[in-house]
Amino acid sequence: MDKEKRKHAVPMPKQKVEDRIHHFNEVALGYSAEQAVTEAQRCIQCPKPECIQGCPVEVDIPAFIKEIREKNFDEAVRRIKEDNSLPAICGRVCPQETQCQKFCVLGKKGEPMAIGRLERFVADYERQKGVAVQPRSKSSTRGKVAVVGSGPAGLTAAADLAKLGHEVVIFEALHAPGGVLVYGIPEFRLPKKIVQAEVDYIKKLGVDVKNDHMIGRLHTIDELFERGFDALFIGTGAGLPRFMKIPGENSGGIYSANEFLIRVNLMKAYMFPEYDTPIRVGKKVAVIGGGNSAMDSARSALRLGAEEIWIVYRRSRKEMPTRIEEVENAEEEGIKFKFLATPVRFLGDESGWVKGMECISMRLGEPDESGRRRPIPIEDSEFVMDVDTVVIAIGQTPNPMIQRTTKGLKTTRWGTIVVNERTGKTSKKGVYAGGDVVSGAATVISAMGAGKRAARSIHKLLMRKKKHAQSLRRK
Repeated sequence: MDKEKRKHAVPMPKQKVEDRIHHFNEVALGYSAEQAVTEAQRCIQCPKPECIQGCPVEVDIPAFIKEIREKNFDEAVRRIKEDNSLPAICGRVCPQETQCQKFCVLGKKGEPMAIGRLERFVADYERQKGVAVQPRSKSSTRGKVAVVGSGPAGLTAAADLAKLGHEVVIFEALHAPGGVLVYGIPEFRLPKKIVQAEVDYIKKLGVDVKNDHMIGRLHTIDELFERGFDALFIGTGAGLPRFMKIPGENSGGIYSANEFLIRVNLMKAYMFPEYDTPIRVGKKVAVIGGGNSAMDSARSALRLGAEEIWIVYRRSRKEMPTRIEEVENAEEEGIKFKFLATPVRFLGDESGWVKGMECISMRLGEPDESGRRRPIPIEDSEFVMDVDTVVIAIGQTPNPMIQRTTKGLKTTRWGTIVVNERTGKTSKKGVYAGGDVVSGAATVISAMGAGKRAARSIHKLLMRKKKHAQSLRRK
């Protein structure tokens, strides 16, 4: 491949804008085999690949790309699944541009390798062909592990532990597994059949998934140990919304992003009346926030019939934590952006429904603890936006159920669980945790990385227990 061709990644085919804004079908269409091989040929197979260091689940990226280049797709599947049990999800929603692709040397003189697109291709190839299940470890320790929560952290921890030969049971509070993958990410970005396929693979590894089991209410952590579990992983995510605490916030037509997206995604309000969960979306919608939940809410509102949608963000475009690709998709679809502004109060009509949003303009000061420049209100810069629906997408916090019912579990003032970052170990013996319940709302892949680290530590714990039990028997 010549140097000029190597500079440019193969574009991802996607639906035309005029078609996709009217339904919830997946926007990105994925690579064909020919496109995947062409993109894989761009990889220069670095002797010291830096892309791996940017992958929280430690996938051997050059190895699976090399297999794609040589059209050994089955082997590419195997190489990825050695380290990543959720490749079809990662290939769709992970921010590769700030992780593995950030370190790709091709990015210095052109576009980096489209690692995420290639990962998606391999995963979709495997699903269409039929999932190959990795056998359990022959040196099985047969420890028994409870995993609380079936989001990306819990699924990853469960899969890794099952591959190592342990008996794993996932306890999920909702009626369907997947956590934020099913309630927080819209169908047009992550189809639920993809999540189900990944969960089915993990079940085939031997993991038992129990839905409608809210730990902390149905059973406490201590009771799970009494029921025979040797270790426990908490991956319950961050499912409680944050609010702005400003006047008028209780007006009708104002949703948290959690409620809005749960209604749309998990309860399938976009298919009403086939599914019996309605959702009321007006003509003029404002979404507050700059993350992926804000982008997902705005693009969902468009598909639900809104005519004018604004994303209102208190910093500039540069500071937005959402994926660049999602901003570009939103702009293509006609979503408008109001940067350097934030609401100070909501205005309601005589029936109590929101009709306006008073905002104040902001300027950026010195960086805050997040590393981004702090937004500072500009005096006498207030203005009013006409709106009839508002979605507040300014972050989430963990549900405190487990924290309140578990003695000896150290937490922060934000309700997150304190762990050793390297091992995921909590202050309570035999209990590990990872993902958003530890870090606060973050990315899918960072949660998966935490699940992987914790699984590794739990395995070491169970191996020590096994050796100790064997030495006692010898005596």
